[in-house]
Amino acid sequence: MLCGLEIAHEQGLTGHSDADVATHAVIDALLGAAGMGDIGTLFPDTDPAFAGVSSLALLRDVVARLAAAGWLVGNVDLVIVAERPKLAPYRAQMAALLAAALGVADDAVGVKATTTEGMGFEGRGEGISASAVCLLERA
Repeated sequence: MLCGLEIAHEQGLTGHSDADVATHAVIDALLGAAGMGDIGTLFPDTDPAFAGVSSLALLRDVVARLAAAGWLVGNVDLVIVAERPKLAPYRAQMAALLAAALGVADDAVGVKATTTEGMGFEGRGEGISASAVCLLERA
């Protein structure tokens, strides 16, 4: 699961929720920009209520919390680091799913994918990492 999109691959990601590392990076960027903690604080992996939960549902919850605190999402830029699967064919759909959950236009969300050319845990195919930045505006 990446950006709410199930992508077929021989190895899946493991996590307490749906293990959507890309959406988790977006959530942490938003929470950090607003000074509202992080995903582990709001949705701890020790709470059975979040077992298997959709990360897009968590993202929608965060957007609502931001709005209640007087913030609007301006834009989000996301980079996913994975040797495989190749993500280029899915980028537009992933951006659209994130945009819908964020309540912004599709062109306010950038999704990029890169590899490490075989280096590190991503390059060995042992996992995927992601980082995101965002712009928040006062409502």
